[in-house]
Amino acid sequence: MRHTSPPQNNNFRQLILAFGVTAGFMIIETIGGFISGSLALLADAGHMLTDSAALLFALLAMQFARRPPDNRYTFGWLRLTTLAAFINAIALGVITFFIVWEAIQRFNRPQPVAGATMMVIAVAGLIVNLIALWILHQGEEDKNLNIRAAALHVLGDLLGSAGAITAAIVIILTGWTPVDPILSVLVSCLILRSAWQLLKESMGELLESAPRSIDVNELKYKLKRMLPEVCHIHHAHLWQIGEKPVLTLHIQIDSPYDHDMLLGRIQHFLEEQYQIEHSTIQMEYQSCSDTKCYLNEAQTRHCRHN
Repeated sequence: MRHTSPPQNNNFRQLILAFGVTAGFMIIETIGGFISGSLALLADAGHMLTDSAALLFALLAMQFARRPPDNRYTFGWLRLTTLAAFINAIALGVITFFIVWEAIQRFNRPQPVAGATMMVIAVAGLIVNLIALWILHQGEEDKNLNIRAAALHVLGDLLGSAGAITAAIVIILTGWTPVDPILSVLVSCLILRSAWQLLKESMGELLESAPRSIDVNELKYKLKRMLPEVCHIHHAHLWQIGEKPVLTLHIQIDSPYDHDMLLGRIQHFLEEQYQIEHSTIQMEYQSCSDTKCYLNEAQTRHCRHN
């Protein structure tokens, strides 16, 4: 008998460790940014906030996935993480705005920056990100989308730490403090990019758009080619709950056919080809009376009994 719980528990432990390391140092880096007067450190702390959020969402997704559905929340609580991601993306946009605004102010009124303090904290930040990345690589990252996405966030934050180190070196060697707000703007662009991607993905899921990885028209075409009994597919609706794609569709078929056998073949195809484990399929033997059923259907054929 194969047991899957140990890898899941291992992933959960790796995420908790990575989240603790990243979130803990984010607080230290924020305090260090205020003490040293470095805007680049504060911007990097903002970027580490995106990493901490990504790790937290991965943890929440795993935790809420364990909760069984009930009569009110029939899909469980998976979409709560999507809502949190949407709010977090907006908050990150606000943080980025204030960092860029402060950078513009510092161009006009340069502020003293403690280069040595900034260097120590920036190097520590780089080490912390390397540790977090190593921790995540100990999990089942190749098989878990949450782990892989969190690792990419942490990898991106290495650039922020490298930018802060570069600014610290320039300030120590030359005393040219404008490099600090310049690099803070560059790091802010990384934050904004992550926030925008997070906003698009979370908004798409909240609006119940189809997952980008699945082409509905291609799915219908392949299904009709695989099953000659199927003569028309309509009212196909595909959306996503957490990481799980959900599909409903109506299938018009030639009759008579073994209903259970055909349904099993369709469900196997959806799970094997598109990892759709939850599907609701309505079998029909008559033509769809709704004219919208046949819009953009160039390859529709008539059932033999019609």
